[in-house]
Parts: sequence; structure tokens; C-alpha cells
Amino acid sequence: MGNLKLFNDSIRNENTQKYLNDVLGEKKQSFVNNMVALVSNNVKLQECEPTTLLFAGLKATALDLPLDNNLGYAYVIPYRDNKQGITLAQFQIGKNGFVQLAMRSGQIILLNVSDVREGEIISENRLTGEINFEWKNADERIDLNIIGYVSFMRLKNGFEKSLYMTVKQIEAHGKRYSKTYTFGTWKDDFNAMAEKTVIKRLLSKYAPLSIEMQEAIKSDLSVITDKGNHYIDNVEPETNEKASEMFKSIIEPETIEFDKEQPTE
Repeated sequence: MGNLKLFNDSIRNENTQKYLNDVLGEKKQSFVNNMVALVSNNVKLQECEPTTLLFAGLKATALDLPLDNNLGYAYVIPYRDNKQGITLAQFQIGKNGFVQLAMRSGQIILLNVSDVREGEIISENRLTGEINFEWKNADERIDLNIIGYVSFMRLKNGFEKSLYMTVKQIEAHGKRYSKTYTFGTWKDDFNAMAEKTVIKRLLSKYAPLSIEMQEAIKSDLSVITDKGNHYIDNVEPETNEKASEMFKSIIEPETIEFDKEQPTE
């Protein structure tokens, strides 16, 4: 069962309010209202440790990505840590969130992603990595099986790059890097997660990363606590290392002190 009172008491305690005011200023009340509404409407989130919920919300705010499942920019996902016997809030960025951040950089003028159906790959050059596609029309492709996903970007300087992954490669990626693969977002919306995967991999490997994009890649799939980012899922080494070496977190969570005593019902 959820415990909304625990979260409400935590977000309204004096230390938390002071910290939020220092970090958010005049945006504090809007943040509090949005977080209370988000948690109130999700019993599973009410089971999460309040501090992880707050830091996930602050990270979304720092990246200016709304936590609205209908928009697909960013999410807070409850994760049960059976070893500690607690539920934690994991911060996740959606496909639309990465697209939004990429376009904000001013360096990327086109970014797109698509599924690939049977018969749409004409040829593949293993040396250059180039793949030639011949796209079916909407009526033709609707009944064809999806065999993979491809992302494409064009930079302001004219550089272009695409990244293609088969369905099997994406499934293997999800199973390797996500502990919630069998019951989380991967299970609920595989298509959205597949699109996010090819976009994130394309950006992290080939795009000029703004500080904001670096922070997004670093924070995605993490539980944020007073000790910093802790990864539930196994973040790809090249992605996490690239981001973490270049800058510090936008939010400095170690400066906050929450009340040790939790209210009882």
C-alpha cells in the first residue's frame, strides 16, 4: 500500500522547504504542487523513499522536462530493492525528452527515428556502415513485421549519421542493461523503449553533446539520493563514463538534510 502522508510530510518539512527554496526560488511552490499531484495519482510512487522522489523531480526540473507520462519526456519509475526492503524512485528520460534536448542544443537540425519493416532494407555496406532503405507506404507496411529500428540525425555543419539495430539486438540490450526489462517500461511499451534506445545510442556516440545532454545521459536510469546518482540498471560504460568525466551534477544533493524521524500514521 502507498503512503501519501509520508511523502507529504517529507516534502513539507522545514529543511526540505528551505532547500527547495534555495534551489528553485519562485518556482518552488509550482514544483511542490506538481510533485504532490504526481505522487497522489500513483499508489506505487507513494511506496518510494520520499528523498528519491524529490531528487528525481528536481532532476527533471533542472533539465526542464515535464514529468507527464502523456508527453513522454521524463518519468519517475518505482523500483523495489529487495535487498534493502525499500522502494526507490528511478529517473528515466523518454524518447521525446532526448529529442527535445537534442534540438535545444542548436547543433542538431534534424533528428528522427522509425521502425523498420520486413523488406525495407535493400543493402548494407559493412565497411562504411551505410544501409539503404526502401520504405513501403503506410498501407503496405502496417501488416509487415517490425525487424528493427533506425535513428537519423543531421547536424548544422552538414554531418549526417544513422544508427540501426535489429529487434533482437534491442531485446538483448534491454535484457543486459535493464533489471526491469521483464516487468517495467520495456514490457509495457517496447516500441517506445526501442525508439529511445536507438536515439540515445546515436546521440551518445556521434552527436556533439551539450552540457544539458551530457547531464541527461548521466542521469537517465538512475536513482538520485543524497549520495548522488546510483544506477539500478547497468548503464552502458561508454555512455556513463563519457558523461561523468566531463561535468558535475547540476543538482548538488549532498547539501540537503532531511529529518531522520519519519512520521507515523
